[in-house]
Amino acid sequence: MEQRIKIGIAGYGNLGKGVEAAIGYNPDMELVAVFSRRDPESIALPTPGVESVHISEVEKYRDKIDVMILCGGSATDLPVQGPLLARIFNTVDSFDTHAKIPEYFTEMDGSSKRGSKISLISVGWDPGLFSVNRLMMEAILPGGSTYTFWGKGVSQGHSDAVRRVPGVKDAVQYTIPIEKALNRVRGGENPDLSPGERHLRHCYVVIEEGADKEEIERKIKTMPNYFADYDTEVTFISQEDLRFNHSGMPHGGRVIRSGVTGQDTDRHNQTVEFSLDLKSNPEFTGSVLTAYARAAYRLNKDGQTGARTVFDVPPGLLSMKSAAELRKTLL
Repeated sequence: MEQRIKIGIAGYGNLGKGVEAAIGYNPDMELVAVFSRRDPESIALPTPGVESVHISEVEKYRDKIDVMILCGGSATDLPVQGPLLARIFNTVDSFDTHAKIPEYFTEMDGSSKRGSKISLISVGWDPGLFSVNRLMMEAILPGGSTYTFWGKGVSQGHSDAVRRVPGVKDAVQYTIPIEKALNRVRGGENPDLSPGERHLRHCYVVIEEGADKEEIERKIKTMPNYFADYDTEVTFISQEDLRFNHSGMPHGGRVIRSGVTGQDTDRHNQTVEFSLDLKSNPEFTGSVLTAYARAAYRLNKDGQTGARTVFDVPPGLLSMKSAAELRKTLL
């Protein structure tokens, strides 16, 4: 086997732990270090021999890490950390604020080019795998409509956004598909559905002592890009209730393309569906990021620099197998 790809993890929350676990399933990779704003002594890493390092020391690892996997949140962490780290390392991240992806791409593209590195942005399952499936389905069935449904499950990005509201101590947000809308799409109706007509959002919130519940609820429900366009329910609960009843990280969803083929009166309705049922969202997302880290390493070794998305990465670069093995075993 060739020399193993040296991986760093920036951010050691649920997603960072998911990446660490995923690396253990990829024998062509090794985890070198985990970087965090927390005291390194407070972080116990299950992987032997891996260093825990304060994020302020990250530049010292410039020549020790092939790909840095960024595991911070999209609301405030990645917009700052991403461009800074992209000048130093090849990076992969799961930036998921859809409305801000174009401007984030521009920032990352400039930073990674200045450092002669490559940055793969918005890698995960949505954006990410769902994005690829939307593209493929629309290209194959140009006469039709694409629908994306998420959940039922915990959204890490939306939960993080709620936790950053002043006065919120902890929170979990569930995205719930509206079954009636899902059935209409599967039935080939091609309905015109707004995001709010496809999903409900339910926030379970633990507040700081003395915090204003009404103000917190108002800030959550009017938050742009996250809750403002949805029917959002906010339920205030205790920390114990949150820990006992909402500590899991399930999620999932589906992309459905409903289209037509054929000519004139001899037309046929065609439906294509890609779905995920995840018992651990961060572990699965971490696994996607880890596979794309292999692609980032290969692209940069080939001399490529700048930002890329999942649309720009050939699927074969994700696999440990050679092109010849892929043709023999999977084609």
